[in-house]
Amino acid sequence: MTEQSKPETFSVDGITTPLRYPTFRRIWLASILSNLGILIQGVGAAWSMTEMSSSADKVALVQTALMLPAMLIAIPAGAIADMYDRRVVALVALSIAFCGATSLTALDWFGLTTPDLLLLLCFAVGSGMALMSPAWQSSVGEQVPAETLPAAVALNGISYNIARSFGPAIGGIVVATAGALAAFALNSVLYLPLMVALFFWKRVAEPSRLPREQLRRAVISGVRYIMNSPSIKIVLIRSMVTGVIGGSMSALMPLVARDLLGGGPQTYGLMLGALGLGSVIGALFIGEVRRRISSEAAVRACTITLGWTIAAVALSREPVLTAAALVLAGAVWTITWTLFNIGIQLSAPRWVAGRSLAAWQTAFSGGLAIGSWGWGRLTDVAGVEIALLVSAALMISSPLIGLWLKMPPITPRGTDAEPLADPEVRLALTYRSGPLVVEIEYRVAPGNARAFHNLMQDVQLYRQRNGAYGWSIARDIADPELWTERYHCPTWLDYLRQRNRWTQTERALDRQATAFHTGPDPVRVRRMLERPFGSVRWKEEVPDRSPSVGPG
Repeated sequence: MTEQSKPETFSVDGITTPLRYPTFRRIWLASILSNLGILIQGVGAAWSMTEMSSSADKVALVQTALMLPAMLIAIPAGAIADMYDRRVVALVALSIAFCGATSLTALDWFGLTTPDLLLLLCFAVGSGMALMSPAWQSSVGEQVPAETLPAAVALNGISYNIARSFGPAIGGIVVATAGALAAFALNSVLYLPLMVALFFWKRVAEPSRLPREQLRRAVISGVRYIMNSPSIKIVLIRSMVTGVIGGSMSALMPLVARDLLGGGPQTYGLMLGALGLGSVIGALFIGEVRRRISSEAAVRACTITLGWTIAAVALSREPVLTAAALVLAGAVWTITWTLFNIGIQLSAPRWVAGRSLAAWQTAFSGGLAIGSWGWGRLTDVAGVEIALLVSAALMISSPLIGLWLKMPPITPRGTDAEPLADPEVRLALTYRSGPLVVEIEYRVAPGNARAFHNLMQDVQLYRQRNGAYGWSIARDIADPELWTERYHCPTWLDYLRQRNRWTQTERALDRQATAFHTGPDPVRVRRMLERPFGSVRWKEEVPDRSPSVGPG
């Protein structure tokens, strides 16, 4: 048995169940320190910018610099996470973030920091974390069993929010007592425990019998999967809208502390600490929320509540009242964020998990980055209070999008199915041979025609998700019982990959389509090489089973 499959014997129930597994527990505890460090640096960077520049636009750009990499490189990062050892990818990514934080520390030590350099190095740190995020999040399924995955996802959210509860407050104290330099240095040090925990993780890789995808093709495969997954597309759109509107909170918090509350870095840290405390409270109630109400109802309730709390922050001039509103805001924000995250993780099969999570990270973080810039610009024109009130009004109205894009039920798509055996081949194919045309003939009773056609729309989506293009379904006008499904795959290797990517749910759809077939003969499948020039240039021979042909 692997380390993942050996829980320790002490009894833990509910959301803490994943902590029974040593690998997950070590990485989770170390991630708290890493998150603590980056939040402490965020306080130092934001306050350092307020001292170097009076522009609200520049202050808000600190948040944009940290979040923008997640929008720009998350999709390639997700492809890399699916192509390579996720442990190694995470270690490389952490090293990039560590170098960025160390460089920022050194520059500040010598008094060389400028607003542009500060933003550039924040972007470098954000790039490292953007590369790490898909590898880290998609590896959770390798550290705990599938039945504890929702709890593990929620715990990862709690990890960040525990840090957010204390990190900003600690950051405020550190900046007030020792300056931004100390905050930058502390962040560098706190990356090390997570790097050590990942280094000693004995990950058991599952070898693939097919060659690794190239990065460009892997990115295309991920985009194609997402574009043919209605539930994932809805979650991405809702995440981006929520991020754009809700970006006002994190982007303008330094100005809330300075201009609305008349405080300094300690006040700023305490306000962010209140937001983080609420986030921990919200994460603890994720399981109860999922049991009692639908995901759409939960998202609507949370976004409406969040809108009212943003309005309260805009109108309050008392730190205690602002902190109370932020506790509630943190709770509903985290519930919404975790529902989106769980929906993505449970919808995507393992082969594309990193890319699906990267797309979600792109949508969510991109929304925050765009929103942060936009709210900063509005604040320069109209002031902090007006900007927050506009954000509040938009957030209260945002559930209206659910009339068109209703949140899908959070249910698993299904576990990966066993790969299908390779079909019989009598041509000398290589992995690059193609395009391949597949035709599947069904005989369907006329009375079942409508039901069969409706089912085939779902079949179309999963074929296209897994690599097919040019899909069509046709009915013979001279023989109405005869239906022909037709699609292409770019190469023979792409076709073999398609046969290895099915989930149990998709396999069940295929069985339902086959069940419509009537007649004494089975469903007929033809696989044809559309450009057979290479197969007739020389004397034909029966292919061997060398690696160039493909296993099986």
